[in-house]
Amino acid sequence: MAQTVCELLDWRRPNGQPKTIECRALLERMQEAGLIALPALKAGRPRGSRTRVLVGPDPEPAVTDASLAALQPIRRQGVATPKERTLWRTLIARHHTLGHRVPFGAHLRYLIQATSPHPMVLGCLQFSSPAWCLKGRDQWIGWDDATRAQHLQCVICNSRFLILPHMHVPNLASHVLARALRQVVADWTAAYGVQPLLAETLVDPARFTGHCYRAANWIDVGLTTGRGREDRQHTRHGVSPKRIWLYPLVPNVRQRLMQAL
Repeated sequence: MAQTVCELLDWRRPNGQPKTIECRALLERMQEAGLIALPALKAGRPRGSRTRVLVGPDPEPAVTDASLAALQPIRRQGVATPKERTLWRTLIARHHTLGHRVPFGAHLRYLIQATSPHPMVLGCLQFSSPAWCLKGRDQWIGWDDATRAQHLQCVICNSRFLILPHMHVPNLASHVLARALRQVVADWTAAYGVQPLLAETLVDPARFTGHCYRAANWIDVGLTTGRGREDRQHTRHGVSPKRIWLYPLVPNVRQRLMQAL
């Protein structure tokens, strides 16, 4: 049904692909509001279930106490093949505190790799669609609801970042972040036809300091309300606030995100 609605309304990304994920979410919200009645869902796995990832032994040997220079060149390999997708999901499921979930909307994934002293995977990255409403971000930019709706597609979220725990390499995380942002602008523009202007990420202050983001010159704009994307009934206020970090990907980013289209 989402595919059909996208075709009828010509609801597409700038690259011509239908926005089926976003359309499905809109239809579900309209049903919750009593505006429409959707047909019964087809049999399948339960809504909100995670993709099951079989986690075996670590696919890379332990490497500890290496210098950043010794691992150069470090590259970010876009995840494209079934083998790369399996490896990415396995590492995230094993080592990331949030585990693996299928992201909402557009996304790009990367494996962080080094070739010296031998080929190895250092970690994983994921960039995906941003949060619809973040008070700290929206105030920093100067957005009202209408302006945000116009420009939100120009924001991307660093929704997963993992340096494998056995990689004891000073400054590795901030080094990877800085270079990944340069690459993802070109990759996102090529994949989705929209140039990202701003990157955001959310860090749980109960678990992490966000030091690598600060070291990579991201901007701390405060805490979220702690509700989360799926709290449509406003029942989780203050439950798990996250610190909001922003990184401008272009000069004069606030002015560009405020311009009328």
